[in-house]
Amino acid sequence: MTIPTRYDWEKLQNFCSEVFIQAGVDKESAKVVAESLIQADLRGVDSHGVVRTAIYLKRIEKNMINPAAEISIESEDEAVVLINGNNHLGAVVGTKALEIALHKAQKKGAAIVGVKGSNHFGTGAFYLQKAIEKNMILMVLSNASQTMPPTGGIRPFIGTNPLAIGIPAGEEDPFLLDMATSVVARGKIIVAAQKGEDIPLGWAIDKDGNPTTNANDALEGSVLPVGGPKGYGISMFIDILAGVLTGAGFGKYVNNMYENWEEPQNVGHFFLAIDIDRFMPIETFKKRMDLYIREIKKEPKAEGVEEIFIPGEIEKNIVIERMKYGIELPSKVVEELIEIGNRYKVDLYKAVKTDSFQQKEALNEC
Repeated sequence: MTIPTRYDWEKLQNFCSEVFIQAGVDKESAKVVAESLIQADLRGVDSHGVVRTAIYLKRIEKNMINPAAEISIESEDEAVVLINGNNHLGAVVGTKALEIALHKAQKKGAAIVGVKGSNHFGTGAFYLQKAIEKNMILMVLSNASQTMPPTGGIRPFIGTNPLAIGIPAGEEDPFLLDMATSVVARGKIIVAAQKGEDIPLGWAIDKDGNPTTNANDALEGSVLPVGGPKGYGISMFIDILAGVLTGAGFGKYVNNMYENWEEPQNVGHFFLAIDIDRFMPIETFKKRMDLYIREIKKEPKAEGVEEIFIPGEIEKNIVIERMKYGIELPSKVVEELIEIGNRYKVDLYKAVKTDSFQQKEALNEC
């Protein structure tokens, strides 16, 4: 039998949520983690989507993540909070940090929430979208385990530490920047390795420091900073705020979720929320943002360029398509999910996308 590869996003989200519940995660937390994974897939960030389900579950099963942990506040004043995730699931810890940051910013105009004791928390865009819905500007930083060398080095020391910034607009799409500080997120190399595909030259080096297009060699080596020393500097800055400042791990002290089965990851995050109304009425700001975006999009285009996009716009278009036609998963990921479903007695095939997929295939043949 041919394994279906395209899935209805809502049904796939329900599948993931139910699997986590069966693994011992409470219903609300399971919903948050599943939503985080599916939102990544919908936006085309497959490296942070349901491909992560297996490793999250394995770390729960091996007691490397504690889904029953109480997330605690270690210090707090009017606009600054430090929370300890106590090794709960990263998306749950991040969501709690976001709620605190938005609440504090609404009261005081701006707020910072530092996080320690967390795990991989998904995409930054997951949190940005929620802040934008509340008419807030949000910056999210997170560190990660060693995958990238300092400029001039050949051995991984810092993570592909992501930077995410969300800013609402009016009639135009919001500004939604979510980027790794490496040329590419390591998760994309993992996906390429799973598919048996090569990666572009310039993404990574092998363990001896040589440029490589082999995804498996890249995983044994290092991904490279975006913009060379500039990306390295930004990644280091993120590690300082999310790791050194919060009391979380930093550099080699952020444990690898795929390799370290003795200790929690101790990932750190950093949330900065800004209430726009403290500067000007939100509707005025949105009109100014719309004007700004429209002026950028009217700029002269280089040869062969049909449209100038703002950060987040391409992903929005992918969301529209995948909501309609379904999320396509690599066969290896599908096989993993089937095995997980069998283990926890949850039927993946209920999430298969049929009619819309056939409709799209028909359109492609026209």
